[in-house]
Amino acid sequence: APAKAKKIKSKGNNVELSSDGEVEEGSWEMEEEEEDGSSEEMVDDYGASSSEEEELLPIEKAALKQKSDRGDLSEDTSEEEEEEEQVAEEAVEEASGEKMGQKEEESPDLQINLDIDEQFKLPTNEQIEREDILFPPDLHTIHQRIKGNMEVLQDFVVKREEGRTRQEYLALLRRDMAAYYSYSDFLLMKLMDIFPLPELINFLEANEVPRPVTIRTNTLKTRRRDLAQALINRGVNLDPLGKWSKTGLVIYDSSVPIGATPEYLAGHYMLQGASSLLPVMALAPQENERILDMCCAPGGKTSYIAQLMKNTGMILANDSNAERLRSVVGNLHRLGVTNAVVSNCDGRQFPKVCSCLLWSVLGGFDRVLLDAPCSGTGVISKDPAVKTNKDEKDILRCAHLQKELILSAIDSVNAASETGGYIVYCTCSITVEENEWVVDYALKKRNVRLVATGLDFGKEGFTRFKDRRFHPSLKSTRRFYPHTHNMDGFFIAKFKKFSNAIPQAQKEPAVEAATPSAVPGTVMEPQPKKKKLEGSKVDKEQNRPQPALKKRRSLQAQSRPLKA
Repeated sequence: APAKAKKIKSKGNNVELSSDGEVEEGSWEMEEEEEDGSSEEMVDDYGASSSEEEELLPIEKAALKQKSDRGDLSEDTSEEEEEEEQVAEEAVEEASGEKMGQKEEESPDLQINLDIDEQFKLPTNEQIEREDILFPPDLHTIHQRIKGNMEVLQDFVVKREEGRTRQEYLALLRRDMAAYYSYSDFLLMKLMDIFPLPELINFLEANEVPRPVTIRTNTLKTRRRDLAQALINRGVNLDPLGKWSKTGLVIYDSSVPIGATPEYLAGHYMLQGASSLLPVMALAPQENERILDMCCAPGGKTSYIAQLMKNTGMILANDSNAERLRSVVGNLHRLGVTNAVVSNCDGRQFPKVCSCLLWSVLGGFDRVLLDAPCSGTGVISKDPAVKTNKDEKDILRCAHLQKELILSAIDSVNAASETGGYIVYCTCSITVEENEWVVDYALKKRNVRLVATGLDFGKEGFTRFKDRRFHPSLKSTRRFYPHTHNMDGFFIAKFKKFSNAIPQAQKEPAVEAATPSAVPGTVMEPQPKKKKLEGSKVDKEQNRPQPALKKRRSLQAQSRPLKA
């Protein structure tokens, strides 16, 4: 018997349901006839059902018929196109396979050519003159040339251009860095002597970025925890400065002016660079000591010393600039410092002018802090003018002043102090002439020795620099750089004075000056000059004629008084 499917039309739509409840989406299916062994499907010529066919107009029916004819043709053409595409792809694959073999053979030569093209080549003199006069290059071109030059210098034997010397590469590098970072040629030469080339680039890049804003908690009035909470409540984003500091805080962001908060006006903290905390930590002042801050302005280090001493003992805050002392007085009052005396003296004349006060009344100082005036090559991020306005004369002038100041600071310290006898010398410069050179000079001229600074980080000072050789104990000095420690460039050295006597080399001029006045009322001529005068008289007498000489001697004998 033929199998039949019962169709049920739903009300309200054309969806058909089978007897078992499934939805029929297609057209009606005819009964299967097992006798004929074939099944026939009723397919509409226009692709629509009989119900839709009745609703279409004759023109629409004709259009549908044409579309169906085109569809049949497109199927035939698409099959032919697919076959043609397959044939074309096979032909392309065969051709590419043949070419790949050739490319594999040629690829080493091509790779070598690419490597040769990518190697850095020095520009000719004509190109350099053209860049300077006609076509000034942009910063991107100079930066790429600096990178290429650095790669060649790091592996000079392999990557150098034939017939070119290292000096030519260094001269071009110095010229490009001077143009890119806006430095003078003199300062770049100094920096290239101090740093290796990769580290020099990091130093120059670090100077283009400002250092983080840091503050120091004034423990005379508050604690760091309470200050941090108060500033956080005012919208300040901060963190502790580091494990090495118990009072420092670093400010990342602030919604209020950090130098005008009620806490700042009340003296709860001081705006101070991280590197300025290190000299006071190296000095390590003790309670009830006598401390001299020889160059104290603007008062940050002086107030930190008073904070560590808990307002005990005595601090003499001296500075040669009277205008800068106003800020010192204001900060000391705001921070609640009560054990400081402010003075306006030339530090070089300090032991001479204040000798009576120092030794007869005070007995000398226990510790001295000398933050000497310098060229400022460590704080270029704060003062970019240093890049171009410093020359050799400025460096040597600062070095000469620092040598005078450090001898004066050593002479102001009492070596017999029970708790002290220490001098800390520091600068915000990184040049060797202002740091190791000055320290080595002080070691030769006074009875002092270098001791450990007590700082756990920082780079060691130079014991040799170019053709100079310094004392081996300069390893105990410390250098700080912006690209390694994220603080201003700084140098710190700590001395221990072991004798108040001045070495013999310094006493010789004083002894010579004192010998003529050893016997009152007598005038003594130096022996060499006397011999020279006597010799000249003898020569003159020998040249004169004999009769004249006899006559002169007889006159001298008559004029001499007779001896008693």
